[in-house]
Amino acid sequence: MPLSEEELRMLEQIERGLSAEDPKLVHTLRGTSLRRRAQQRALVAGLVFVLGIGVLLAGAITNIIPLGVAGFVVMLASALVGLNALRNQNTAPAVRQQDAGPAGEPARGKRGLGVVDGGRAGRPSRGRSKPASSGGFMNRMEQRWRRRRDQQNGGF
Repeated sequence: MPLSEEELRMLEQIERGLSAEDPKLVHTLRGTSLRRRAQQRALVAGLVFVLGIGVLLAGAITNIIPLGVAGFVVMLASALVGLNALRNQNTAPAVRQQDAGPAGEPARGKRGLGVVDGGRAGRPSRGRSKPASSGGFMNRMEQRWRRRRDQQNGGF
């Protein structure tokens, strides 16, 4: 449900007051530095993953098992770090496109935090294309079970 005019005005006043009091917090809430840091971590993790492949192959070629195991561990650790960074990058707050300037940076003339769409920025809202069926999944399963049981018993 969209906010009313008065609620939007009050929200803008709160944002202006907060940005005047603590600009560092405003920068953090915009998420640009968080996203950039997550991208850097993901890139470094990808490079370390490739290095781990090299160490694993070197261990396999030279028949030095501990070297191969070390390469695998490096690959595993870098994959975990990279996936974690990508997951954190996707959950960082995003500034709505209309409030953003070039390259996703907040517009220079605007003050405030920008509007964060509850973690759904860039994703369309999912509406059901069909109306919901009466009952639900469990009710349908129970009906199927009863029909099968009745058919097997032959009406007894």
